[in-house]
Amino acid sequence: MRGQIILSHGSDSGPDATKVSTLAQLAESLGWRTQRPDYRDDDARGHAGSVAPRIARLRATIEELAEPPLLVGSSMGAFVSGLASLDVPVAGLLLLATPSAIPGYARAFDLRHGVPTLLIHGWRDEVCPLGGVQTFAAQRRLPLLVLDDDHRLGASMDVIAAQFRLLLDQLAEAA
Repeated sequence: MRGQIILSHGSDSGPDATKVSTLAQLAESLGWRTQRPDYRDDDARGHAGSVAPRIARLRATIEELAEPPLLVGSSMGAFVSGLASLDVPVAGLLLLATPSAIPGYARAFDLRHGVPTLLIHGWRDEVCPLGGVQTFAAQRRLPLLVLDDDHRLGASMDVIAAQFRLLLDQLAEAA
């Protein structure tokens, strides 16, 4: 059995959302264990109000594990995955459609230095403009794959799945 992956959905979504479900199925087919926390109760608090409870839920999930997990997140799930990595060890991060800030929330997006990370974003993201994550990636010299897609990245799932598989292969080799 490979390592553990925690996949975090975006706001106005759920643990059965297309992106996290597709990636979880791929990972499981390759022998990885997956979890998809349900943040819908937290999301009822609004965008800014949901961040701290989401981080607490994610941290609690991570702390129950015997080994650092790979965190995968979409939109708000990406935002909280990055912030959680500052406080608890993680094996890597795959972050999709990442907001650089959440209006009304005091902290900007951040993540732990040195953690293997891949950022994927859409050129036409109408919810989380590319500029914020592009600046962040440039400052940290992180890989950023920009696709001809919108916030949902629905037209790019094949490319995202291929990149995810490469990341899983790299993590398996490093273990």
